[in-house]
Amino acid sequence: MPFFRSCDCLLCGSPFVPDIGWNTFFLGEAEEEVCRECRKKLVKPEGPLCPLCSRPLNKAGEKYRRGNRCRDCHFWEKSAKFRGVLEKNISLYEYNGFLQEVLYRFKYRGDYKIARAFSRDLKNAVKRLPFDAAVPIPLSEERLYERGFNQAEALIAEAGLEPLHALTRVHSEKQAKKSKTDRILLAGVFQLHPASGDVKGKTLLLVDDVYTTGSTVRHAARVLKEAGARKILSLTVARS
Repeated sequence: MPFFRSCDCLLCGSPFVPDIGWNTFFLGEAEEEVCRECRKKLVKPEGPLCPLCSRPLNKAGEKYRRGNRCRDCHFWEKSAKFRGVLEKNISLYEYNGFLQEVLYRFKYRGDYKIARAFSRDLKNAVKRLPFDAAVPIPLSEERLYERGFNQAEALIAEAGLEPLHALTRVHSEKQAKKSKTDRILLAGVFQLHPASGDVKGKTLLLVDDVYTTGSTVRHAARVLKEAGARKILSLTVARS
């Protein structure tokens, strides 16, 4: 019977029987493709959160807090160059060991279907955010060739949106290999895409997989703001 149809979890591969709710029948929602055990390991950030980047402040420790903000956002907002370029970042989950391994498979082993595991939460998140277009954080041509796809574009597709390719990226060393200081000094990495169209006056949603220091999204946001975008938000799967 269809009520007891099993499927394989997108994250661990184990067979399980998904819960079937009324929304599946009447609203056409897709069945759950993540088992209960893996779903429990996808931990959502809980308050109090940094109002700019969604970092859980209770887990950050006093030396990483500056009032009601995290230390990194305090640093960015002190900079005349970056103050106000990013309105807010929303992250779906905390970057724990489980999610780190999942995103490694997603990004570096080409496991594209993992993006579907985040689909429901991505769709719920974009419903709450006011924006005109979703902009993927781009990969350089070299990095795109290595991975086979842009993970940010996959996330946008799973959110039910069409990407606006407003940015290009200059090839550089992998972010994971860079120190925090090197990530902050990312000048010139992003450029406005020549075929992006007019972004003036628009509210844009940057999409990426992980928010760490905020350097990537802020450097991208700054290029878009300089091109006339009114407001920049960002949505990431994980808050490191």
